Amino acid sequence: MAQLYIGNKNYSSWSMRPWVLLKQAGIPFEEVIVRFDSFAADSRFKAAVNAVNPVGKVPVWVDGDLAVWDTLAIAETLAEQFPGKNLWPSDPAARARARSVCAEMHAGFSALRSHCPMNIEAHLPQVGERIWRDQSAVRADVARLVQMWTALLETHGGPLLFGDFSIADAYFAPICMRLTTYALPLPVHIQAYVDRVTALPGVQAWIADALAEADFLDFEEPYRVART
Repeated sequence: MAQLYIGNKNYSSWSMRPWVLLKQAGIPFEEVIVRFDSFAADSRFKAAVNAVNPVGKVPVWVDGDLAVWDTLAIAETLAEQFPGKNLWPSDPAARARARSVCAEMHAGFSALRSHCPMNIEAHLPQVGERIWRDQSAVRADVARLVQMWTALLETHGGPLLFGDFSIADAYFAPICMRLTTYALPLPVHIQAYVDRVTALPGVQAWIADALAEADFLDFEEPYRVART
């Protein structure tokens, strides 16, 4: 059976994307968790991941002799391997738009990702208030999300970005986690989309596993000194 190498579910936003995609689509796989200890060259994490990925990062999709890293590459590979799952929208124009917004997420929203690292277990609304007040780039990132998601939901009629679940929803699931952890202000219809993504069985399964983890990693926790 193919394997997906991932990091800690509480922290690893990149790992969450293909894991949720696989779970929500009902594609069988073996989960291999490589817990973060540090990202130093001599860390246990790097030693384990370097064995399957020369870049030394998660996630990695391993299918026999094939190893695929980078979340977009994994998503495209899964779409090719499981065409019946309709992981991309079937309409060519919608499919092109879905690829575009995933690529935008992959390369952008750096302020939101930097100032609001994924931390599913935490509830940090006061931190979110300070970030929202002080970081204009975060406000700009959220404004772009609102613009993007509004247009897609209106065009495709919901309930998800392209109607039915697709790679795009899996790709933005970690962003939904960030918006929730830091309680960033959202229009009602965008909060409703976040709630729908959070309620997806694949996302709920990831959240449950994240909450069950006992790890506290100070290098992943800029706003806390202990797990509460």
